[in-house]
Amino acid sequence: MSSPLPPGALADRLAEVYVALGPVYRRVSRIVEHDEAVSGLSVGVRNVLDQLRRDGERTVPQLARSQDLSRQFVQRMVHEARRAGQVELVDNPSHRRSHLVRITPQGHEAITAVTDREQALLGSVGGNLTAQELTATLRVLHHMDEALIRIEAEGRG
Repeated sequence: MSSPLPPGALADRLAEVYVALGPVYRRVSRIVEHDEAVSGLSVGVRNVLDQLRRDGERTVPQLARSQDLSRQFVQRMVHEARRAGQVELVDNPSHRRSHLVRITPQGHEAITAVTDREQALLGSVGGNLTAQELTATLRVLHHMDEALIRIEAEGRG
C-alpha cells in the first residue's frame, strides 16, 4: 500500500483532479441540458425529483442544504414540479409552516425515465473500472469537498 502524499505533492495531484473535473462537469451539463428537451425536466427539477425518489419526502430547506443550493432556487424548482403534477406538498408533523415535498407517481415515472437513460449512458463508460477504483474516486472527491466546505466557512474562498 502506498503512503499519503506530502502537502506539496498532494496539492499538485489535486490540482490535476480539479483540471480534469472542469471539462467533465461541462460535458455532463451539456448532456443533461440536451436531455431536458427529451424529458421535459429542467436540470433543477430533475435534481429535486431524483433526491425525493432516493431519500423520500423532504422540506425545501432540507432539499436546498443537501444540494448546496439556495432555498429560493429549490422553491422555484418545487413550484415548477408541482405545476407539472410531479410533486405535492403535504403537512409536516414536525413543523406547521414548512410543508414536506413528496414525489407523485407522475414525478416518479418522469425521473425514472431520465435516470434509466442516464444509467444506459453511464454503463457505456470504458476503462475496465473496478469497484475499488470508484470507491477511491468517491473518497478523494469527498475529501476535496470537505476541504472546500471548510475553506468557505473560514471565509478564505
